[in-house]
Parts: sequence; C-alpha cells; structure tokens
Amino acid sequence: MEYIVDDKALDAREFLALAGAVWPGDYNEEKTARALQRTINITAREQGRLVGSLRILTDGCYFGTITELLVLPAYQRQGIGSRLLSLAREHTPTLLYFGAQPGAEGFYEKNGCARGMQAFQIGAAER
Repeated sequence: MEYIVDDKALDAREFLALAGAVWPGDYNEEKTARALQRTINITAREQGRLVGSLRILTDGCYFGTITELLVLPAYQRQGIGSRLLSLAREHTPTLLYFGAQPGAEGFYEKNGCARGMQAFQIGAAER
C-alpha cells in the first residue's frame, strides 16, 4: 500500500468513484475538483488504484477539519483508515475537529481521537 500526503495527483473523477462506492450520492465533478484543490489530500493507493482518502480543510493556524475519511468497502478493516488518520495527525498544522458517522465512534476512539463538543450545522444560502 502506498500512502501519499498532499496528493496533488488526486483527480475528481477517481475521488468520486471512491466516494460513490462508500457514500452513494449525487456528486458534482466540477465542484469536487475545486474542493480537492482547497484541501490537504492524503491517499492510500494499491498499485496506483485509489482505495482510501482523507481530506483536511484548514486555515493553517487555528482550525482544521477532516471533511471525510473514505476507504473502499473491500479494503476496510485492514488498517488503512487508521493509517490515514495517523498521517493526518502527523501532517496537520492545527487541531482537527470532525464529525463521525453513527456507529463509527469506536473506530475513532480506538485511534486516539477524543470526543469533543457537540456539532451543529447551518445551511448555505441559495446561490
């Protein structure tokens, strides 16, 4: 397994194939390409194939968040997600705040993540 920190070669199409396999949804390729340019992308690749990804969005000084941690279902429970989290911890310039999918809390706790404050969300204005 090859892990790449700040993977500049990560392209929207391959990222969306991974995201769709983990969280099926209606994703926009153009918006995804712009989003990938604004995040630190840590990837896991097997023989060049994207099998896992963790994205960090940060201001570089005070705040950072993990926008998602994705591992293809066939590659889950093999330590890939744990390694991606470890690399995030080693390479982030700030504390990282993030939410967890229901049922995934144990995975994050096992990997040394502390429970933090309750999260809230606010919708974006229509544009």
